[in-house]
Amino acid sequence: MKRGLPCLLIALAVSLSLVALLPAPAKAAYKGEYKLSVVVGPKFPWGEGATKFADLVRERTKGRINIKVYTSSALMAGKQTNEFLILKQGVADFAFASTINWSSTINELNLFNLPFFFPDYRTLDAVKGGSVGKKIAALLQEKGVLFLGWGENGFREITNSKHAIHTPADLEGLKIRVVGTPAFIDTMKALGANPVNMNWGEAQVAFQQGVVDGQENPVVGVLIPVQIWQFHKYITLWHYVIDPLMLTVNEEVFRSFTPEDQKIVREAAAEATKWQVETVRKGLIPPDLSALEFLKGKGMEVTTLSPKERKLFIDKTRGVYEEWKGKIGKDLVDEAEKIIGSR
Repeated sequence: MKRGLPCLLIALAVSLSLVALLPAPAKAAYKGEYKLSVVVGPKFPWGEGATKFADLVRERTKGRINIKVYTSSALMAGKQTNEFLILKQGVADFAFASTINWSSTINELNLFNLPFFFPDYRTLDAVKGGSVGKKIAALLQEKGVLFLGWGENGFREITNSKHAIHTPADLEGLKIRVVGTPAFIDTMKALGANPVNMNWGEAQVAFQQGVVDGQENPVVGVLIPVQIWQFHKYITLWHYVIDPLMLTVNEEVFRSFTPEDQKIVREAAAEATKWQVETVRKGLIPPDLSALEFLKGKGMEVTTLSPKERKLFIDKTRGVYEEWKGKIGKDLVDEAEKIIGSR
């Protein structure tokens, strides 16, 4: 028995060394850094919302989940439409993404690109928060991406250097810079404008040289940060499409977190997106119209379409709506319209 004791001790030491080689528990196996993709710079409300989320998660997990925000499409080599792919493949762990940039991959997201579909924030919130929003979240999860919350870039309004826009006739022949989304291009062509797809850096030069007349973007989300009054005198508030944002996470990454940390991530997402939406709408909803007053103070002429004027644009783009309704899915569009009509 005594002779066997050294053997027993050796066996125990070997066992302990093997245990040391086993994978660490999930909590200790977290990555040192989790990448969050954003297509804009850090000073935009969109980028600020991403940073707020990352900071909340890091603080509340005591550094266990350390999220670094990669702004200005840094993880996509500048190609915004690749964002969904890099998240699905795990190049990025999180993304605070625009439905516009993902709509080329997920057709149903073109719902938000339908021209003049959402009349106001109230109907938008009802669609996002209801059955349609749940179906979109389910579509993302089928593709390996978990939806965490809705953010917002804003309703995209039109500015130009030539004249005020009240009717479709005022757009005839104007060269308008747009993002490369096919639905946007179809809408501009239907209205008689000449859509030009180019990145923002090129667009600013084109505005200065008079090669391009106008563009479309959200007021607080983009136009104020880029100081659009340097290039354009006229802005028309026409709410032609909305630009919702989706805070998302690679599903495998999320499942690697403990239940406690999953809860923290979800709560931080809810808080950050709520703050971000409130920020980007500030000064645009009566009685607070300070964002519009700010533009006027910079010398811009602000036009708000009447319901009668807006209907002219709706009628002019009806063909675009019908074409894209088929691509998006009739049932989903009908469901959204039912929600909008009930408000």
